[in-house]
Amino acid sequence: MIERPEYLQTLINFKDKDLIKIVTGIRRCGKSTLFELYIDYLLKNGVKEKQIIHINLEDHDYNEIIDDNDLYNYVSEKLNKNMQNYVFLDEVQKVKDFQKACDSLYIKKNVDLYITGSNSKILSGELATLLSGRYVEIKMLPLSFKEYISYVGDSDILKKYVDYITKSSFPYTLMLDNIRDIKMYLDGLYNTVIVNDIADRKDISDIGMLKDVIKYMFDNIGNVCSSRSIANTMTSGGRKISVPTIEKYLEALVESFVLYKVSRYDIKGKYHLTTGAKYYLSDLGLRYYLLGPNAVDDGRILENVVYLELIRRGYEVYIGKTNDIEVDFIAINEKGIEYYQVSYSLNDKKTLERELKSLDSINDHNPKYLLSTDFTPYTTHNGVKQINVFDWLLDK
Repeated sequence: MIERPEYLQTLINFKDKDLIKIVTGIRRCGKSTLFELYIDYLLKNGVKEKQIIHINLEDHDYNEIIDDNDLYNYVSEKLNKNMQNYVFLDEVQKVKDFQKACDSLYIKKNVDLYITGSNSKILSGELATLLSGRYVEIKMLPLSFKEYISYVGDSDILKKYVDYITKSSFPYTLMLDNIRDIKMYLDGLYNTVIVNDIADRKDISDIGMLKDVIKYMFDNIGNVCSSRSIANTMTSGGRKISVPTIEKYLEALVESFVLYKVSRYDIKGKYHLTTGAKYYLSDLGLRYYLLGPNAVDDGRILENVVYLELIRRGYEVYIGKTNDIEVDFIAINEKGIEYYQVSYSLNDKKTLERELKSLDSINDHNPKYLLSTDFTPYTTHNGVKQINVFDWLLDK
């Protein structure tokens, strides 16, 4: 198993706290493995095996658990009355009305409850109503570049970066020996998990159209997109599709953590813009698998990597706009606001000037960063810190 120390430490920090721990993220990003790592930690730190109840609801062994009553009864029968119980429910959204079972288990004084889900909808509707203020969400992604490097080593960092964005950041791909095996794994992940899951959940009958939309979105990461512009582009290309259908497909892709939607924010006026969002992909290896090697766009791919790292670090992220100038990312956390501009290379003087113009257009004193792959000494430009993106990703 590949260690996921930051996620593991988060679970350790919340151990025995009166909160449901909900781990969310795209399928196969490592949620079940995280539970295994945490259970191993518990067993090494005084918890007995009989105190642990672990159910993976994707496992055929649990097919008879259909609704909340089945789930509650199954777990209740295994609880130790005079001991603390650690209950782990993987892919809990498979069970009808699971929220009711989770609520009933949560209120038991001797249950510490942990659940995973591959759909953001598990945190809406009835669960949010029943458990308002009583859960913490741990948002999990495939491997970060830092986690990837910790496994493959940091020699020839640029080559490792290319491998990271082309061979996939899904943890299991590191167990595979060659690119053919990785493509077969991603093929199964794409067709079985992403396409079929989304089609089943959203009752989509035109699988071909869904695949066309997915391919379009994968090809347009980091570009400003609207449902209308996507529909118009696809219709003009001979694939007629309505705006509501596009919206339905995009909603499903975001709910499944395949895509992340990033809204724009007017920096000068300090208000959110309702049009012109961008989308980023949870794993760039899927893009390479689907579009092939000719679809490489170094700048937008690097931008995608930086966006994922910002949300891993707990930032709330927006696309910045000041007058007619765009800033790649506004990153907000409890400490304040930071601005990021991302460029694959800044060796060209005009490129450097263009990227600095975006940051210079911001009239406040919050930190500003310019990230690129250039291996240059530490540099500042009128207060803007130019940093090698690999050093930044590895937190050096």
